[in-house]
Amino acid sequence: ELDLALPGTGTGTGTDCNMGSQGSHHAFKIPDIEAIKKETGFSQAHIVRLHHRFRALDKEDKGYLSKEDFLCIGELAVNPLCDRIINAFFENSDSVDFRCFIRILAHFRPIEDDKPKDSSSQEPINSRRNKLKFAFQLYDQDKDGKISRNELLQVLRMMVGVQVTNEQLESIADRTIQESDLDNDNAISFEEFTKSLEKMNIEHKMSIRFLK
Repeated sequence: ELDLALPGTGTGTGTDCNMGSQGSHHAFKIPDIEAIKKETGFSQAHIVRLHHRFRALDKEDKGYLSKEDFLCIGELAVNPLCDRIINAFFENSDSVDFRCFIRILAHFRPIEDDKPKDSSSQEPINSRRNKLKFAFQLYDQDKDGKISRNELLQVLRMMVGVQVTNEQLESIADRTIQESDLDNDNAISFEEFTKSLEKMNIEHKMSIRFLK
């Protein structure tokens, strides 16, 4: 779980009131805020708070973030999949502007079950399927649409470190592929990945509590 709050912007009454009084003024400084709200599902208050976080990470006031800037997020820096999570922000560029930053974070916005669904609108970025696509790409490093045995082993090694022997890891990888691989190609496709996790509460595991 990543802490995307800023120092001094906790849930205390005084601080929240202060943020509220500044939020609407700060919103005018964020380009295309209405389009961002529609695209990501974030409220104006969330967008303003995340813009503060973005600017705090952008210590040199460049208007964009580099990979090094992300290492200032302590919880991310110690995550075993740190490099892969950071690379997901930089898929098509060496830098990340605020629009891209918040769009990636929208994958981790909790799903609102009580929100009415609009059949004419696009699938929300934070849908179960899009959360799974984000998780899938952390494994599928060569972007061929499949998780190979080697790709699965790489992630397992990152997650468990030296606590488990190579033989045990290979056994886990082989068993995982055997259980998930429905078309017998010795790899896991996205659809197979989705089916294998159909009983897992992805909505909870891939959600960040964004302070209001």
